[in-house]
Amino acid sequence: MSQTKISIVSTSNDAIKKFEADRFLTNHNSFEFNNIDDAKHSPLAQQLFYLPFVKKVYIASNFIAIERYNIVEWKDVENEVAQQIEDYLSKNDIVVSEDAIKPKAAVTVYAESTPNPGVLKFVCNKVLVPNLYEFTSIEDAKPSPLATALFQFPFVKNIYMEKNFISITKFDIIEWEEITLQLREFLKSYVEDGKTILNDDAPKQLKKTEEAIEQKFEALDDISKNIINILEEYIKPAVESDGGNIEFISYDEATKKVEVLLQGACSGCPSSTFTLKNGIETMLKDMLNDNSISVNAING
Repeated sequence: MSQTKISIVSTSNDAIKKFEADRFLTNHNSFEFNNIDDAKHSPLAQQLFYLPFVKKVYIASNFIAIERYNIVEWKDVENEVAQQIEDYLSKNDIVVSEDAIKPKAAVTVYAESTPNPGVLKFVCNKVLVPNLYEFTSIEDAKPSPLATALFQFPFVKNIYMEKNFISITKFDIIEWEEITLQLREFLKSYVEDGKTILNDDAPKQLKKTEEAIEQKFEALDDISKNIINILEEYIKPAVESDGGNIEFISYDEATKKVEVLLQGACSGCPSSTFTLKNGIETMLKDMLNDNSISVNAING
């Protein structure tokens, strides 16, 4: 087994701490265990229940959440717990056995239009991926069996996945009215059958682990960090709702030029590119108090 890295993540509940892995732990299923007997199908959860402060264990696709009793504070034990989980995952294949009782949750998928007429957004009622992924070809899609399967459709040009939705860009050879139902039913069946969406090593392979993202951010200068924070807080939520994404590429201190990457529904849409470029440029000039800033928006 390869070494698994665990990141400690705080939650809004002081009693609950998340331990995020840099790979997938379950086949996109979620499990909740209330005691050691309840956890008989999860050797990892059983091991955690031997810790006297563990009240409840929740295992999801790429993280383990633990609720503690009030006999300890997380700051006193979280590093030891993270190390224990890392050690287990690096030596054992089984997180939750196939015998676990998994009531099959109903999966719904619906289609949403986007500002880009060539892109349709398919929204699922469950989380599909822990981070954003874009695939532009079947070769590019090797880390994702789902994306690979979607590229078997001759009209699929580009695939963008984030959280609970997939934005699909089509070629102009066909209209959405002819293929929307086919794609929606395909995605619904795929997710319901519990098929693999991303390979376990995809986050690490594509440098999409929390650790990799954090290291990349910390290596930037202060202005670049401020720009990223502005994009994350003020621009991304609106862009995501339209089935797209915007990513910071670079900031040139000498020319004051900011480059951003447009993905998903925003990519290749002239109106989106123009509107976003001007909107971002105006916001950055105002919030950074620098009228020399310019923005170059690149289509992914």
